[in-house]
Amino acid sequence: MSSGAHHITPIRWHDVQFEQGYDRWQAYGQSKTANILFAVELDKRGASQGVRAFAVHPGSILTPLQRHFSKDELVSFGWIDEHGAPADPSFKTPQQGAATQVWAATSLQLIGLGGVYCEDCDIAEIAQEGVPNGVKDYAIDPEEALRLWNLSVELTSVNISGS
Repeated sequence: MSSGAHHITPIRWHDVQFEQGYDRWQAYGQSKTANILFAVELDKRGASQGVRAFAVHPGSILTPLQRHFSKDELVSFGWIDEHGAPADPSFKTPQQGAATQVWAATSLQLIGLGGVYCEDCDIAEIAQEGVPNGVKDYAIDPEEALRLWNLSVELTSVNISGS
């Protein structure tokens, strides 16, 4: 699972663990970029064995994840109104958010494909500047994906070989 929040930032290689200053939005964005890059490299390694990987953006959904924000923050973001009701018409229901996951698991369009970023029950286009949809180039860069994979191996001592 990924998110459009990957638009916030690529991997911050100079400080990947945020040891020089933590910012929750930068960290969240980087984690979503990492999810996409992981899918790119996992797909490359697993494709010859029939294992395909996809990064899926379910859309913006009000879930218990927002419990870490105050009501005032949620209102200031424009996500809810002062009564606690959803205020952003682009937010999806949990069922609508699950649709792209189900589509990615069952779509004939994805046969023979992998390592792609899916949103709104389709393969995302490359993001254009100033447009909130699509996938950023840096999030599907195979060199960045391999770099992240190698860092993960170094940090965890776990490696999955592949082609």
